[in-house]
Amino acid sequence: MSLKSFSRARAVHLMLVYTGGCNGCDIEIVNCVLSPKFDAEQYKVFLTWNPREADVLVVTGPVTKLNEEPLKKIYEAIPEPKAVVAAGACALMGGVYKNIHGDIPSEEIMGPVDNIIPVDAKVPGCAVRPEDLLSGVVAALPKLLDAD
Repeated sequence: MSLKSFSRARAVHLMLVYTGGCNGCDIEIVNCVLSPKFDAEQYKVFLTWNPREADVLVVTGPVTKLNEEPLKKIYEAIPEPKAVVAAGACALMGGVYKNIHGDIPSEEIMGPVDNIIPVDAKVPGCAVRPEDLLSGVVAALPKLLDAD
């Protein structure tokens, strides 16, 4: 077992990336990790803002044209093996932003996350429930642990 596998078996670092939308899912995800009610840190699930430290990329919101290239760069910066969790209706299918004409014109929506980068787990909801997010992260873990 390599050092990376050993470390990953004992802690998981999530990187949260917002690609447009209302931020409802982001609030729930941060709540899941940092609040005393869910306290994912007690299970060694930590938030990081550095892609070099991340194991799991959690993407929220519809991917806008403005955020498409930064999302690809962040994905490429995360070391292998890595997993991606698409969280929320917007990340899965564009949500309410898919065919609207308002603040975000529909031609600015590049699509769900899996049109841009590979997705390993999908978590539905609007906004995502914290317990569902944890289930999605757990569903993505075998990809990380089986890599070595």
